[in-house]
Amino acid sequence: MDLEISPSLTVPASELAWRFSRSSGPGGQHVNTTDSRAELIWDLAGSATLTDEQRQLLLKRLGRKLVAGVITVTASEERSQLRNREIALAKLAGLIRKGLVPETVRRASKPTRGSARRHRAAKELRSATKQQRRRPPAE
Repeated sequence: MDLEISPSLTVPASELAWRFSRSSGPGGQHVNTTDSRAELIWDLAGSATLTDEQRQLLLKRLGRKLVAGVITVTASEERSQLRNREIALAKLAGLIRKGLVPETVRRASKPTRGSARRHRAAKELRSATKQQRRRPPAE
């Protein structure tokens, strides 16, 4: 099953590898016999579906989650292997989408006239409070 990240980017199933193991957690006796934990493995560095810019961006942003250019996503929340496979696919798609979002640059702006006025009034109030705490002049 291909993994659709966006309308313009789809990772083919041939680039995805699955590994299954026994899951800890709920399931009673059934958990001892079923390999319901799903691991989805994708070689990000060697993928042919990404452009060079996308690959560099993902390698930079997902660097901590990568091992030798390979990303592994694990799902063991559900008792069903099929459901865990769906969850792992959704997790990987979310990670890739998040990694490919362009950075927004914050532009500095001036404070509004109202906020400057409120700031000044707060400073005056604080100043007045501190002046009242002073020892009265000796006369």
